[in-house]
Amino acid sequence: TEQVQEILLRNGRLYTAIKIDEISNLGTARIRIRTLIATARERRREQKQKDNIFTPSPPLPRAVFSETMRASHVILAPQMSPIHFDMLETVAATQGHRLVLLPEADHAAIDQGLRYVNNDACYPALIVIGQLIQALKSGEYDLNKTSVIITQTGGGCRATNYIALLRAAMREAGFPQIPVISVSPNGMEEHPGFKLSPTFLRAAIHALIYGDVLMKVLHRVRPYELQPGSANKLYHKWIERCREQLVRNSKQEFKATVQGIIKDFDQLPIRHQNKPRVGIVGEILVKYHPDANNHVIRLLEEEGCEAVIPGMLEFFTYSLYDQIFHYRYLNGSLKNAIYAHLFIKYLEHAARWANEAFIHSQRFAPAPSIYHLADKASEVLSLGHHTGEGWFLTAEIIELLEDDVPNIICVQPFGCLPNHVTGKGMLHALRRRYPSANIVAVDYDPGASEVNQLNRIKLMLGIAKKRKPEETSH
Repeated sequence: TEQVQEILLRNGRLYTAIKIDEISNLGTARIRIRTLIATARERRREQKQKDNIFTPSPPLPRAVFSETMRASHVILAPQMSPIHFDMLETVAATQGHRLVLLPEADHAAIDQGLRYVNNDACYPALIVIGQLIQALKSGEYDLNKTSVIITQTGGGCRATNYIALLRAAMREAGFPQIPVISVSPNGMEEHPGFKLSPTFLRAAIHALIYGDVLMKVLHRVRPYELQPGSANKLYHKWIERCREQLVRNSKQEFKATVQGIIKDFDQLPIRHQNKPRVGIVGEILVKYHPDANNHVIRLLEEEGCEAVIPGMLEFFTYSLYDQIFHYRYLNGSLKNAIYAHLFIKYLEHAARWANEAFIHSQRFAPAPSIYHLADKASEVLSLGHHTGEGWFLTAEIIELLEDDVPNIICVQPFGCLPNHVTGKGMLHALRRRYPSANIVAVDYDPGASEVNQLNRIKLMLGIAKKRKPEETSH
């Protein structure tokens, strides 16, 4: 509605918004319509008297990140997943970019998001835009030599509109001159100073796989460590080595690094005990961002549980798989389907060394193929669900249930329609197929009650802790 308002007012048109819900009293709607009609008549009368012809104002220019900005500009990036994004600055530096990852989104950042973004927008938009506005207002950066970067999906999810919301927020906050770099696989916008070169993409894919490996081994081992802090210490050792390897970007070093990570965590001394395993699925930012999900992993470990979070690589292969579905059943092109198939093959091939090491380890399991996940999900719902996490969310839940993780938290922004359809909406069907499934859906937004979230999670954990270990096996 704000974007429609901007278009209309720029062209001298009137704007009003009427919200219709189940309330039978339409008095407010009638008043708005009558006011609109009266204003339109008054404006028409004034224009006739003055013989005034309105000239639309030109569209606001978009600040472009140019080649000359590459060396001088700092690029601010919002946080999404601390483990995965911890290596982004290193990857960007190899391409000559000075990327600064904003470390966290505190309440002050979320307040900035609420101030400059419509509060009907989804929670992740408030978080990432609030982070960026807060950083620009902090005084730490030269605003004439600062840009911001954000991803853009191009799909039906509201995430596609983040970039428009961000630009509107930056104009309102007084930063219209700052370039906003859009990163999208289909190249929705061009920024001459920021290119996704093959070298950059390979380093980014290696960083993504490192993130998935480190996330899996850390969360699998840390709840059982004999010496408190030993798992985190080992994690910090390897995150530094990953950064060093990304600078050289050697394929052989990449193989040795992922195998070394898995070997070290496989040998870390731990207690041999049974703890409830709890999977975390849902909207991608809320799932991985600790500030967005109120540090749910820390909560689970403090409650004596093990958190299990599916990898991020599978989300990208899911997005590519949708192009294959588009070609087979909708109006997608053969060329896009072939490219998608080849890129999936490349990504899964890049992750093969990690999966081979997982297979030969004592404590870890390999990541599933996206084709396997698609087959499992297709037994329950149509693979035509592409918006947001789409069918992939249901597939993640099924994979966890079949991997002896019967306890699952489905985290979602309040009002996120795709998650409500393919997450919460699938729970009855999944419980029929998997009677041991102990799943809770938890909504997150700025106004959500943390006490209510905590109560729902603890109720699920109460059921999980009452079960005997053998009751959770399939």
